[in-house]
Amino acid sequence: MQNNTIPKSAVYIALGSNLDNPIAQLQSAVRALDTLPDTQVTAVSAFYRSKPLGPQDQPDFINAVAALETALLPLDLLDHLQHIEQQQGRVRLRRWGERTLDLDILLYGELIIESERLSVPHYDMANREFVIVPLYEISPQLRLPNGEKLANLADKLKPHHMEIVAI
Repeated sequence: MQNNTIPKSAVYIALGSNLDNPIAQLQSAVRALDTLPDTQVTAVSAFYRSKPLGPQDQPDFINAVAALETALLPLDLLDHLQHIEQQQGRVRLRRWGERTLDLDILLYGELIIESERLSVPHYDMANREFVIVPLYEISPQLRLPNGEKLANLADKLKPHHMEIVAI
C-alpha cells in the first residue's frame, strides 16, 4: 500500500498589524494559522512594536513571526493566508501603509520561488529588523536557502529599535 501523505515543510510566516487592536489581530491570526488543513503552528515569537517601514504618519506596527509545519503547497498556503487577512477585515490603504493584518510567507523549507504571486524567501526580509529579530528568536540556528546564517543577519541588526509588547 502506498503512502500518499505529503511531507510537511517548515514554513515561517511574518505577521503585522497597526490597525484595529493590532495585538488582538495577531493573536487571532495565530489561532487561524493553527486551524489550517495539514498545518500546525510550532512556535510564535514575542510581539514587537516597530516603526512603520513606509509613510511615518501612521501608527506603529505590531510584528511577529510564526513557525509552521505544513503539507500545504506554497500557493495553497498563500491562498489560505489571504483568506485569513480578508476574514480579519484586511485594509490596505496605500503601499507600506496602515493595515489590519498582513501575513507574508518568509521561508518555505529550502524552496526558492519566483512567481507572479509569490517570492520566497521574502524579497526584502534580510533588511527588516521586524522580520529578522523575531525569526531569530524562534529559530536561531536557521540558515536561509542561499546558505546564509540567520545569526549573521541578526548580528547586523543589533541593537534593534523595537520593544516587546506581548509574549
